Amino acid sequence: MATIRDIAEKAGVSTATVSRVLNYDPTMSVSNETRKRIFEIAEELSYEKRTARRGENGRIALISWRTQEEELNDLYYMSIRLGIERRCEQLNLGLVKIFKNSIDDLCRDNFQGMILLGAYSQAEIASFKDITPHIVFVDCLLTDEEAFDYVVIDHQLATKRVIDYFIDKGHKDIGYIGGNSASAYDSRRSTFKVYLAEKGMLREDYVYSGRFNVTDGYELMKKAIADHGDHLPTAFFVGNDSMAIGCLRALHENKIDVPERVNIIGLNDISISQFVSPPLSTVKVHTELMGETAVDLLMESLNGRTVAKKVVVATELKIRQSSF
Repeated sequence: MATIRDIAEKAGVSTATVSRVLNYDPTMSVSNETRKRIFEIAEELSYEKRTARRGENGRIALISWRTQEEELNDLYYMSIRLGIERRCEQLNLGLVKIFKNSIDDLCRDNFQGMILLGAYSQAEIASFKDITPHIVFVDCLLTDEEAFDYVVIDHQLATKRVIDYFIDKGHKDIGYIGGNSASAYDSRRSTFKVYLAEKGMLREDYVYSGRFNVTDGYELMKKAIADHGDHLPTAFFVGNDSMAIGCLRALHENKIDVPERVNIIGLNDISISQFVSPPLSTVKVHTELMGETAVDLLMESLNGRTVAKKVVVATELKIRQSSF
């Protein structure tokens, strides 16, 4: 079993720093990058903090639509989870984490409420509702928005903001690399196509879809390079930072300069985005705030609020060296 010392050695910090960060010490002065790095290493090493149930104010379940391995490859969801864990710690709430590959464990325990992270089918949602009516969704657009509480970002606004930035910088050939269009909850790809079509700038052959991970970003950018050669778009909006990092590698391997020849902007602002080469421009999503807000909504529901509430968390464009 991993220890605090193991985490400290890998992170290059003291054991005291690791302990205080993992215990959400509000007096601890440490950069957000270091704090996220400590949590990422703790997750990678499967570190389990020893906590006592005595005195807990209640127990809730956090259900993730991804496996633990998939979450490690996409730090966006992990960062949301860290926000959930921190708020639960502050409120002295017991939290049980259940990943996609262990959903069957859900029925083995009693929970006051649930936070569902990611996208779920209507059948899955119905089964969760049978367990408890107190449910909050995070990063999932619902067909029945008035039935549940949920926390989202405005993907449409974020996408339009990136496109407007590219156009303001003089780009006329703009491409998209993102997730599978079959994901009904996600509007990045559809907004990209509609918004560019309205401006008379859409090229269907500049739009590529796969899975939201580094490997697919890498492979899809290689395909775009093979498809278009010297006529490769001068700018790409990439659906998340993990894919964007894969795109940067493909461009580097093909000796295509970023940002001189191709501009790249991702989405999420995961912790490693500023450390890749070149540092990645991205749309910052306040993921930990999303997690904290989800816990607050759940507590409101448990305390008697019956009207569903939707919270849209703002985003901001962060320009680094992968675009100009």
